[in-house]
Order: sequence, then C-alpha cells, then structure tokens
Amino acid sequence: MVAQRTREVEISGIRKMFEAAPPNAINLGLGEPDFEPPPEVIDAMCEAVRGGKNHYGPSAGLPVLREKIAARYRERDPATNRENVIITGSGSEGLMVAALALYNPGDEVLVPNPGFVLYGPHARLVGATPVPYSLAESRRFLPDFRELETLVGRRTTAIVVNSPSNPTGAVLPKATVDRLVAFADRHNLTIVSDEVYEEMVYDGPFTSFWGRTDRVVIANSFSKTLAMTGWRIGFLVAPRPLAVELNKMHYHVMACPPTPAQVAVLAGLASGAATRAMVKEFKARRELVVRLAREVAGLQLVPPEGAFYAFPRFSWPRSATEVAHALLSRGLITTPGDAFGSLGASHLRLSFAASRDNLRRGFRLLSEFAETAAEPNGG
Repeated sequence: MVAQRTREVEISGIRKMFEAAPPNAINLGLGEPDFEPPPEVIDAMCEAVRGGKNHYGPSAGLPVLREKIAARYRERDPATNRENVIITGSGSEGLMVAALALYNPGDEVLVPNPGFVLYGPHARLVGATPVPYSLAESRRFLPDFRELETLVGRRTTAIVVNSPSNPTGAVLPKATVDRLVAFADRHNLTIVSDEVYEEMVYDGPFTSFWGRTDRVVIANSFSKTLAMTGWRIGFLVAPRPLAVELNKMHYHVMACPPTPAQVAVLAGLASGAATRAMVKEFKARRELVVRLAREVAGLQLVPPEGAFYAFPRFSWPRSATEVAHALLSRGLITTPGDAFGSLGASHLRLSFAASRDNLRRGFRLLSEFAETAAEPNGG
C-alpha cells in the first residue's frame, strides 16, 4: 500500500502533454530555453568532473558560490551574506524545502490561481491546505487585495507569489509588491517568493521581495538563466534563523547539491553576457508572439511582461484540455491552462522558448485549428 499523500497529487498537465507528444511535434508546451549553456559553463563542468570535484560538498552549497549570490542580493539588502543562501538541487527542490520548513499540518497557504503546478501539491504533501487567490485576466493577472483579505483565516500562515509569472508572464509592479508585503506583515504571513524568471523582464524593472520584510523566502534557479534545466541547480535566500531550518530540510531531501554543477554555475555568473543575449532574443520572440496571436480567430492575449510564456484566452466551445489534445493531434504541443488552476480554464500556455520559425509554424497550426474550432464538432 502506498501513502495516502500520493493519491492527493497527480503528474502535472505539463508533463502529461510533453510525454504524450508525437515525434517531431512543435513544442510550445515545455518551459525551458532552446539554448545550450554558455561554452564557459560547459567547459567548467567538464573540468570539474575531470579534476576530481565529484564528491560530497557542504549541505548548503559551496561557500564561494553562496558568497557570489549573496553579493548580488546585497544590492537589495546590504546585510545579506552567504549564511542567507542555500544552494539547492533546482528551484523545485527549493520550493519543496520551503514547504517542509514552513507549513504545518492544518495550516492554510495562499497560492496563486492560475499559478505554477507545484505550489498547491507541495502544501498538500505536508498536510497543509492550499487556498487559491485569483489572478484574473481582467486585472492583467495581478492580485485583488479585497479578495485576499477575505481569504485570510486564523490558520493562514503563508502566501506564495511568483513574479515574473509562470504561466501568465505577468510581472508584479513595485507598488503591488509593497502592498503584498504590507498585507503579509499585517497578517503575520511568511512570503514564499518564486523569482526564477527575475532576469527575464521586458518592459520595466524587476522588484524582488528580498530586503522588504524579514518573513520571506526567495526561491530561484540557474536552470533558465544559464539554459541548464537538466542540470538541476537552484538556491534559496532567507533570513539567517530561517535559513538554518531550511537547510535542515534540504539536507534530508538530498544531503548536498551537486558539486560539479556548482563549479559550472560560478563560471556562468562571471560574465552574464550569454544570459543577456538570450533575454534579448526572448524579448524579440515575445513581440512576434503578440503579433501572431492577434491573427488567430477567437484568441485574446494580455501581452506577457516577463518569463517566456504567453497565456492567451480562447473563445472556442471546448475545454482547455480538449483544445490542447486537438492541437497535439495536429503536431503542436501546448499546455492546457486549467493545469494551472481553475482560472486557467479557456486558456493555453504557450512557451516562446522556441525558435522564431517554430513559433510561426506553431501559430499557423493554431490558426488552422481556430478556423474550425468554433463549430461544436470541428477542429
């Protein structure tokens, strides 16, 4: 017999679509850059492996890498030091570690709807209850503070936020970040801020939650910025007393992060040129996607401001899962919006971490589908 918790979570809709895809399908579904890690990162990884750096390291990560990250965060809080930083085996592991360290059975945790597929299941796995808060398209996917006030109860202990957002591409303005901090402080909530896409912002500055409150955990990753999704390396930033507790949970999940990957990340952080070039290309693709979406009948799109996702709403008489499967049969991988919560119904998540040619081909298939999708039995 398996534990009851395994019955309370499912494989994400993202992975289901990816694993059901036919060969040679155009992939606008999976969220990973279509770039390779910078040459200096690959070289550093190979040199680390050949040079014998293949053994256990400190549980919280290599001190030199933790210090490098702390220096970056000192721009937001001058008191930041390496003791605030824990290197994790991906941003996903960091989020799970935060759930293990912060949520008690019976707690309630505010999670975004639509929001990334891990937030709710992580809460449930540790016995807490995820309480969705709305990110409505009509509000450009920003939170409604009147609603948030109605959702807080005596068992609410944390709120999960994500900017830039996966799946919507929305970026929280500074004024909204400030209001969320005030809201959390007023209700004694810990903020779990997923900032994995912080370097992928196209229309203005990014505002971090770090340095604005002493009840925050930042989850971040190198997977996207260094195009190393398969290497599984990320980090947490937290106030020192909380970082100690997070590191306990991190140790029991994976003992320590992979040593060669940490050495490689250090090489990637030395320049940043490859990341800047990648973000410049994503911005150009964002413009292309916004233009192509306008040409698809029955599709409306709030232009994404960050990350590499578009989250268009369709007006066809069928569910998001039905649309995604119909497109899959035509050779186009998308992700049904309802995989991200109830407010994702009638939406698709489209990743523009794909070549411009594939984006044009993918939207051509989408447009062809749309021509018949309005008919009850069409498409």
